[in-house]
Amino acid sequence: MSKAEIGVTAPATVQKPIHYPFWYGGFASVVAAMCTHPLDLAKVRMQTAEERGKSMIQTLVHVYHKEGFFALYKGLTASILRQATYSTTRFGAYEKMKDLATGGSNVAPPFYVILPMAMGAGWIGGAVGNPADIINIRMQNDMSLDPAHRRNYRNAFQGLYRMIKEEGARSLVRGIGPNTTRGVLMTASQMVSYDEFKKLLVGFGCDPKAMTTHFGSSMLAGLVATTVCSPVDVVKTRVMNAKDRHQPAIVIMREAVKSEGILFAFRGWLPSFIRLGPHTIVTFIVLEKLKALKIGMF
Repeated sequence: MSKAEIGVTAPATVQKPIHYPFWYGGFASVVAAMCTHPLDLAKVRMQTAEERGKSMIQTLVHVYHKEGFFALYKGLTASILRQATYSTTRFGAYEKMKDLATGGSNVAPPFYVILPMAMGAGWIGGAVGNPADIINIRMQNDMSLDPAHRRNYRNAFQGLYRMIKEEGARSLVRGIGPNTTRGVLMTASQMVSYDEFKKLLVGFGCDPKAMTTHFGSSMLAGLVATTVCSPVDVVKTRVMNAKDRHQPAIVIMREAVKSEGILFAFRGWLPSFIRLGPHTIVTFIVLEKLKALKIGMF
């Protein structure tokens, strides 16, 4: 007699957890950066411009008319290098930490577990991607400077070489504090909210593999990330545009709150979302497609 005939139940098949390649998040972010680079360039130009008041669209039109179409992609190699270092590290570290937290199961960890993981991954990513971020900002803003002050980096790697040669190796960690802080906030708000919104939508009956689910989750994650990171972006912009370059950020923030109110921290929220929203959407949609196709997995 068979086991079924005598009432013996066969042991359930244990589903092994899927471990995706470390580079998935970085590749998805590179694709997103290539799609949204002109928006990022406009954001940098707006943050460093002495004359305020231009919108993102006006900035893009100005760059196009004054410098030509290809100027909209100035610094693209640095942007790609930044995502290849910063995002590959933060996405890879976040997924690795989640794997360790689950103990080899496919059960998603709760919010209070993945939040500190995302913060840690963001800090590491911000530190690793700091040199590329410096070159990215310099290359995007170069044409807005006087010809005598332009650095004229040919590409990201030549920029890194010249920066080390002309300014020393310590220049690679310039601004690492704000960058790691932003990395913590961005990763925690973007990745954790994406996972949580995806679980919420699936709970409402959405197909976890459907494009609409991925689009909706990533759009909501972009909203959260823009809102959480807005105060850091605004304060960073005020510091960069301050007449007194040695004035501490905390002093600038205190004076802004006193004269403008707490809502000053969310000025420029819409242009920020116009830039970050599409980047977040493209990143997670490409990431989900890579996972579905299992490219590079053996």
